[in-house]
Amino acid sequence: MTPPRAVSAAFLAFLLVIFFSDTAAEMAGEDFPTTLRLERAIPRRGVEIEHLKARDLARRKNGRRLSVAGVVDFPVDGSANPFTVGLYFTRVKLGNPAKEFYVQIDTGSDILWVTCSPCDGCPTSSGLNIRMEFFDPEKSSTASKITCGDDRCTSALQTGESICTTSDSSSSLCDYTFQYGDGSGTSGFYVSDMLYFDTITGDEQAVNSSATIVFGCSNTQSGDLTKADRAVDGIFGFGQHDLSVVSQLSSLGVSPKVFSHCLKGSDNGGGILVLGEIAEPGIVYTPLVPSQPHYNLNLASIAVNGQTLAIDSSVFATSTTQGTIIDSGTTLAYLADQAYDPFVNAIVSSVPKSASPFISKGNQCFVTSDSADSVFPRVTLTFMGGAVMLLKPEDYLLQQGNVDNAIIWCIGWQKNQGQGISILGDLVLKDKIFVYDLANQRIGWSDYDCSSSVNVTMSSGKNEYLNAGQLDVSGSSHTASRFIFVLVHIVYILTFLLHR
Repeated sequence: MTPPRAVSAAFLAFLLVIFFSDTAAEMAGEDFPTTLRLERAIPRRGVEIEHLKARDLARRKNGRRLSVAGVVDFPVDGSANPFTVGLYFTRVKLGNPAKEFYVQIDTGSDILWVTCSPCDGCPTSSGLNIRMEFFDPEKSSTASKITCGDDRCTSALQTGESICTTSDSSSSLCDYTFQYGDGSGTSGFYVSDMLYFDTITGDEQAVNSSATIVFGCSNTQSGDLTKADRAVDGIFGFGQHDLSVVSQLSSLGVSPKVFSHCLKGSDNGGGILVLGEIAEPGIVYTPLVPSQPHYNLNLASIAVNGQTLAIDSSVFATSTTQGTIIDSGTTLAYLADQAYDPFVNAIVSSVPKSASPFISKGNQCFVTSDSADSVFPRVTLTFMGGAVMLLKPEDYLLQQGNVDNAIIWCIGWQKNQGQGISILGDLVLKDKIFVYDLANQRIGWSDYDCSSSVNVTMSSGKNEYLNAGQLDVSGSSHTASRFIFVLVHIVYILTFLLHR
């Protein structure tokens, strides 16, 4: 016969198994965060820093306006390292039969566009070792060209993303032209066709899905877009306007109006990109500046080594000519003209004598045999609401080479000469979770190892998370009450048995 205390322990274990098994089954029907893991790699290549600055300038367009089924998952390739790749890209499948296209991930624009056939000036090969494709609407059984009489074209006219003149008839094609700062650009027309993607459901199963979307069909490219060294098939704009894929899929009920990325900073690169909200502990949020064409944030101050820089707050105020923008289509980072020199001077003043400063091609550089973390200061960006972005030296430095046993580090942030715009590009965005919660008009971030898995929720704007890897507990008050009820009875029974 089993002793009384053994009976009580066994009985308690039995109750706990019954309770937690039942509770887990009940919660499985609620909003599960989905765990994703993506890792990709591409070959190493080289590029001059001056060319990177020119390419970033090219990506800034003149006058550019810049109930859910599941989480949409896109693969990620590319790297933030400007001497290997200097951009991140993903793959999309379009048309019927479906063709796969490599497109740059760009939060600084709105439209998904791909190279079409025929195309004037479009590269036919890429130094990224990817196969270049051309979309032909005439060879897709599900494609249709958007005309000026289409409501979707009218909507794009209001944001400057389509062209239809008064002389055009309603049956004329809905055209677009995007011009860039260095004179390069692309033009074409809009088409409607099938987009194929993976949807991750609540039970973590990948389901092949599709939806009809509008995207750009590029038939002319010029300038740096014609160069093959880092050529891709197009650009995937993740902006807020109605013709962005994020907005289109949200309006169709396919995905939430929130997307997230975690871009790996290692040379191998890759990362995670989902239409859904990454939900990990430590993510801090700040409001988006309303009524802006880009993802503008209210930067309040910059601190180096814990000391706030003496920069007038008006320098960071948002206007048509000022502001701070989050842009994954920019390789480096750019500070407003009036903020740049105080920033660089503070870095130089904080560096010990073991690191020798010098100027190379206009960039502040240092030579040191010590590790970057032990030599260079941390930088703190503080945004509206007190949201803090803590930057490691690798978030503002570029390793330029070696001298004997020493490493050459140069400040990778550039002065936006004569401009009041600050742009946080891939140099800053890497190795962090970024959540673009468009439904609630806010952006959040947290340091993270982007080679690790993440928890993703299928709805935006919910903050009631227990811990990483656990469930969204919103709507679970009845479960909590039941837990307390059963726990009280277990304690009562255990106390009774132990005192028999």
